[in-house]
Amino acid sequence: MKKVPEERKGSTSSFQPPAFGPGPAPGRGPGHRFSAKSAKPKDLKNTLRRLWKYFGEFKLLLFGIFLVILISSFIQIVSPLLIQKAIDQYIIPRKLDGLFKIVLAMIILYILNSIFAYIQGYGMMIVSQRAVFKMRNDLFSKLQRIPIKIFDTRAHGDLMSRLTNDIDVVSNTLSASLTSIFSSIITLAGSIAVMLSLSPVLTILTLLVVPLMFGLTNLIANTTRKLFSQNQKLLGSLNSVIEEDITGQKVIKVFTREKNEIEKFERVNRELTQVGIRAQIFSGIIPPLMNLLNNLAFIIVAASGGFLALKGFITVGTIASFIQYARQFTRPLNELANQFNQIQSAFASAERVFEIMDEEEEKHAEDEIEIDSLKGEVEFKNVWFSYNKGQPVLKDISFHVKPGQMVALVGPTGSGKTTIVNLLSRFYDIDSGQILIDGIDIRKISRESLRKNLGIVLQDTYLFSEPVKENIRYGRLSATDDEVVMAAKTANAHEFIRHLPHGYDTVLTDGGADLSQGQRQLLALARAILSDPAILILDEATSNIDTRTEKLVQSAMLKLMQGRTSFVIAHRLSTIRNADLILVINNGQVVEQGTHEELLQKRGFYYNLYMSQFAVV
Repeated sequence: MKKVPEERKGSTSSFQPPAFGPGPAPGRGPGHRFSAKSAKPKDLKNTLRRLWKYFGEFKLLLFGIFLVILISSFIQIVSPLLIQKAIDQYIIPRKLDGLFKIVLAMIILYILNSIFAYIQGYGMMIVSQRAVFKMRNDLFSKLQRIPIKIFDTRAHGDLMSRLTNDIDVVSNTLSASLTSIFSSIITLAGSIAVMLSLSPVLTILTLLVVPLMFGLTNLIANTTRKLFSQNQKLLGSLNSVIEEDITGQKVIKVFTREKNEIEKFERVNRELTQVGIRAQIFSGIIPPLMNLLNNLAFIIVAASGGFLALKGFITVGTIASFIQYARQFTRPLNELANQFNQIQSAFASAERVFEIMDEEEEKHAEDEIEIDSLKGEVEFKNVWFSYNKGQPVLKDISFHVKPGQMVALVGPTGSGKTTIVNLLSRFYDIDSGQILIDGIDIRKISRESLRKNLGIVLQDTYLFSEPVKENIRYGRLSATDDEVVMAAKTANAHEFIRHLPHGYDTVLTDGGADLSQGQRQLLALARAILSDPAILILDEATSNIDTRTEKLVQSAMLKLMQGRTSFVIAHRLSTIRNADLILVINNGQVVEQGTHEELLQKRGFYYNLYMSQFAVV
């Protein structure tokens, strides 16, 4: 979990007749159902209810799909009876004209069944894709409305996984599994009914194989699940090693640790290979085992049916159709077993999606107001705040900033500097006390209007995979190209932008990875300048800029700060000598405040910080 910031799928014998219905879902191997121990939904009833809200919008289409499944299953149930009729009424009596009609009817049924299988698959795909389209939109919209603390306390990869992988599991599983389950249940029930009408004795003998089938399958499946689960964990470890090595190539080469990294990769890769082989061996037992049991059922039907036919209790055609039903009977059983874990996994994934949808959104006061502009007067009154209850990060913080003043926040790492500006931006709400802007409690100001009056440049600059000018224009979407260029010039970013392959139209990739850290910071500064904020927040905004560029940027920043209240978080104390007010933060408290000269004269905490950076030893 991301820490809270200190601040801030089986083979068949050759005898098996063609099976009706859709085949296995794409992308599944023999052991797909054992790929991992399935996650179980915690509240299945509620999850089904909420899923129906998305799928229920397509009731008419779902009803049509269900009718197609019924017709397709009926064809599948009736088709073996045609085999019986063909043998008993036409082949044995040697009536070839009638045989031709039966064969023609079977061909038509096979074709119709294939068409219906396609229709039901296509229809369910449409329903599932449209449903998860809305679900995905709803989840993404939700992410825009939840507080920053959710992003700070949850791994970003986990949130992304819910938006992509979990919703894909819901879509792919429900589109393939629901039709398969309905078809299997109907076919199973219909087949048993017809088998009982043909020969109750043969039906009972055939069903003797079922307990054996389930028992052996579950015995192997339990072992296979564990192996595949271990395989997935090792695969995650291998991915982690790969990611670390790719990201940390410079460090690896500097310390000449290539050999160590190769050995580490080989250890994990070897273990993954060994577990993968064992898992595939066990999962590979299932198809031949099912084939063996199917052949056992065939032997039982053939031997018993032959005896009954010789005694005159049944006909040869009945035996032939019964063999077909025995085959047809086991297929839906296998399908249901295959789909059980998949469905469980889909519901569990849906729960993970709904879990984020149920997160509390940013609170809005009933009497909150909209503000068009701010003067910039800021006051903290006895502010207490904690990320985790009972562990205060800020303790009784009080200070007053006049409009237009430059305020510097200094102090050790983890003292609470970034937390102060997080509260000012209402990324978090305080536990007690008040934060006033222009005399108004910020909890009564809508977040949107408040943040429109704030300009923030963070130490870790984030740029979008868009043209340079659009990254700058993000500060004010209505800005003209000329205004974008002017903002870039003010931030001293114009010259390096001009030398990019396509100038301001150069598309940045991977968050601006093709730019230096300093260049990314300059673009972030230009973005803030373009937003023309009443209150400016600079969190180590010049930390990644070389000394020469820093001086130019500081000059531009001084112009930008004129007439604006500015909060500057700085570790290099040389950058805040001209601040109107310096707040010295330590252990979540303001231990000193004043100008640079005043604080030096006190020879206190700030003096020691300053001397530790600039004293000549």
